[in-house]
Amino acid sequence: ISLEFRSLAKVYQDVIANICHKMGAGMAEFLEKKVGSIKDWDTYCHYVAGLVGIGLSRLFSASELEDPVVGHDTELANSMGLFLQKTNIIRDYLEDQQEGREFWPQEVWSKYAEKLSDFTKPQNIQAALHCLNELVTNALQHVPDVIKYLSRLHNQSVFNFCAIPQVMAIATLAACYNNPQVFRGVVKIRKGQAVTLMLEATNMEAVKGMIRQYTQV
Repeated sequence: ISLEFRSLAKVYQDVIANICHKMGAGMAEFLEKKVGSIKDWDTYCHYVAGLVGIGLSRLFSASELEDPVVGHDTELANSMGLFLQKTNIIRDYLEDQQEGREFWPQEVWSKYAEKLSDFTKPQNIQAALHCLNELVTNALQHVPDVIKYLSRLHNQSVFNFCAIPQVMAIATLAACYNNPQVFRGVVKIRKGQAVTLMLEATNMEAVKGMIRQYTQV
């Protein structure tokens, strides 16, 4: 990694070093701190994924593959990362529980249970689903930003690179919504479905159609 980094132009090195520094400091903060409020959830997701979105956007602009506005509008870039990270956190409830990690915000889950681990008990499945659905709904607030961000992209490779994870995420949220399996095992979209998304998410109209479809699901 170090060798590869040193071979890059300084303009790229500066972006990467800045983002990595911020990510490291932010992730260290959450070694000591729990994800309590929804604001904490947004902050944690900013450190681990929003900053990646911001850094990538700055690289797209620095390379002149995209307009300067893509790199400058950090709010939209951050939202792209938050949407992906919240989807991962929602989907990975059981795996995180088994590994002793808790990333669901206490502000939300405490309305439905005494402990986050209570959702694994069959008698609590209704409360668990209410909590799950509230978190999915929270994640969906980022979708307008996702659409605005993607609509600014001109380069086909950059568009595909950004759009595919976003449509995968909304398909995953649709699969998780109101699904008891989140608390019993792994929820994944089907391989064929994933391939279709990858092949078709190549233009804005197709992406908006997918977002519409899965939001309705």
